[in-house]
Amino acid sequence: MNSLQVIHGQASDRVRTKHLETTLTREGITGTLYIGYPVLANADELVRVDAMLLSQQHGLVAIRLAKEIPTETSEWTRTVSEQDRLFAALESHLSRHDFLRRGRRLGFTIETITVFPDAVKPPEDATEGHYCELTKVGELIRSFTPIEDGLLRALDSALQRVVNIKPTKKRSNVKLAESRGAILKQIEREIANLDKYQKQAALETPDAPQRIRGLAGSGKTVVLALKAAYLHASNPQWDIAVTFHTRSLYPQFEDLITRFMFETTNDKPDWKKLRILHSWGGADRDGVYTMMTEQAGLTRRDFGYAKGQYGYDDAFQGICKEALQELGQRKPEPLFDAVLIDEAQDLPKEFFRLVYAFTREPKRIVWAYDELQRLNDNEMPTTKDLFGENVTLEDVPGQPRRDIILPVCYRNPPWTLALAHALGLGLFRKDGMVQHFDDPTLWTDIGYRVKSGRLEDGQDVELERHPESYPNFFDTLLRDKSDVVSLNLFDTQAQHDAWIAEQIAKNVKNDELDYDDILVIVPHATTAQKRYVPLKEAFTKAGLASNLVGATTNRDTMFSSAYIAVSHIYRAKGNEAPMVYIADAQSLGRGSITLRNMLFTAITRCRAWVRICAWGPFAEEIKSEFEHVKSENFHLRFRIPTKTERERMHKLHRDRSEADVQKIDLTARKLREGLDTIAQGEVEFDSLPPDIRAQLIRLARSADEGDDHSA
Repeated sequence: MNSLQVIHGQASDRVRTKHLETTLTREGITGTLYIGYPVLANADELVRVDAMLLSQQHGLVAIRLAKEIPTETSEWTRTVSEQDRLFAALESHLSRHDFLRRGRRLGFTIETITVFPDAVKPPEDATEGHYCELTKVGELIRSFTPIEDGLLRALDSALQRVVNIKPTKKRSNVKLAESRGAILKQIEREIANLDKYQKQAALETPDAPQRIRGLAGSGKTVVLALKAAYLHASNPQWDIAVTFHTRSLYPQFEDLITRFMFETTNDKPDWKKLRILHSWGGADRDGVYTMMTEQAGLTRRDFGYAKGQYGYDDAFQGICKEALQELGQRKPEPLFDAVLIDEAQDLPKEFFRLVYAFTREPKRIVWAYDELQRLNDNEMPTTKDLFGENVTLEDVPGQPRRDIILPVCYRNPPWTLALAHALGLGLFRKDGMVQHFDDPTLWTDIGYRVKSGRLEDGQDVELERHPESYPNFFDTLLRDKSDVVSLNLFDTQAQHDAWIAEQIAKNVKNDELDYDDILVIVPHATTAQKRYVPLKEAFTKAGLASNLVGATTNRDTMFSSAYIAVSHIYRAKGNEAPMVYIADAQSLGRGSITLRNMLFTAITRCRAWVRICAWGPFAEEIKSEFEHVKSENFHLRFRIPTKTERERMHKLHRDRSEADVQKIDLTARKLREGLDTIAQGEVEFDSLPPDIRAQLIRLARSADEGDDHSA
């Protein structure tokens, strides 16, 4: 690390910490400087660290920032005692980890400094710590002992609280060196540290709304869990809510936050102050919506009413809009000091406006999302749409960032992610692209690099995943791209279902995978129960136990060692599995933004291998796109659409009802039959009635003009 990365946590005095940051940067100190982090438990008290430097060259340095220079003996005694307490808390915290030891002692030296605004002369008995003025701190730090290579990563992991998110699964059944189970064991061992983007996102929370964007698998849920635990430990009096769209995230958040809290305070969270809440809630559990409506005395709607009034897809938006209208200009009594929102792309803007109204100043609202994981064709609203004119995401130097992008994907191999983007956008669809980002430079933000061309409207470009956008173990452990991601086509549904069952049986018997390593995704929520029936029959014939998540099992529990999880995409979103089977993919390969987003989301559920399965005549539509990406070695070579083209795409491929889709299919079939009749000479064009000929010519010219205009 050749520069100083600064993570702006919760500082007690931003002026003094800014002076420290400026001084260390000017002095050429390298490493990571954590402001206001960590918070450490020592006996019955919490010890806060004003600043901490972790550096390969300079070691581990905990820094106290003193406001004044002690003048009395008693003041010096208190200053020395506070530094000793800081050392003891840090040593106690790190000594719990055997991997940080060399023999009986820690394998590095913990240095502590109290920094004063001016020159000081500490008492002669203050020999175990360091005391200096701000101008001398850089010189002092350069005198400290470096950390050996093998310890830096482990120490960073312990300080980031991520030691406890390492997989607890022993995989004791793994016997074969090259099996899928053995590969998973190595992958899980590698994912232990946060990267620099995740560190900033987890620890930096401005006194204002904050946006976190990232790819699927970039660690957004882990980041939000760590952020929640850090804010809770730092501010135990705050009322904090963590909320999300997918109910099966309940246990994931509970588990992660509990682990992080024990790592910080040696105690469990106070669940009355830090609440994990579904965005809506229900009869059995409070949610953010139900709490807000109860607090303000608003009419509380259930799913039955909302679905009947607004339809399945718009149910939550409809009742949030009702609540906003009923609230009117009233200012309700706030419920929260901070709200952390995962899966923000699946929540309506009206929900955000309600959250804003029920959050105390300075409106600490953090929302995390992935642009392509939204499961409808609505674009993610702008900050102005969510919160109004007065809220911006402009960063302030020396303060926590307000807009953070997580470009590194730890879940999906790079070629899998490139395929997911290609299919999700319909980049190589025979009948034209389905959608594209409004800002082409977003490609580089999410981890791609330009091989040739330019990221500008109307320009040709070739993209590939940047080597820094994914961990290198994918290249070494998952080298066979054709095994990592495959497309499997079948003539009938029965063949399709039987093949999936046979492959899963091999995964369990030969590949040393467990039941809870495997996820089968069926696309559509409304038909999931009916679709599960033949799948279950195929699994039973293959000797496999299975369950439809949320229908035949608890809706908050996704995986089990006792059965194969089958889930529709809405419930699968937010979860992941090493081996993913996407059933009925032919139904997602149509020209619809919603369906393409669902296909992208399904593919990006995999941590290692994905099997895209399709059957029937429509299966060929997805095959040509898949083969195109594969033939380009998973590079994306295409033309960036113009603004006019993007608007036309959105209009053409917007959400449509099932009745509309059937009408389009019927019209297309009739037109095709009629045109085939003319093309084969059975009916002459000139023999058609003049009004029909004129209309066909007019429609053809209109289509040509549209193509020319968008070219």
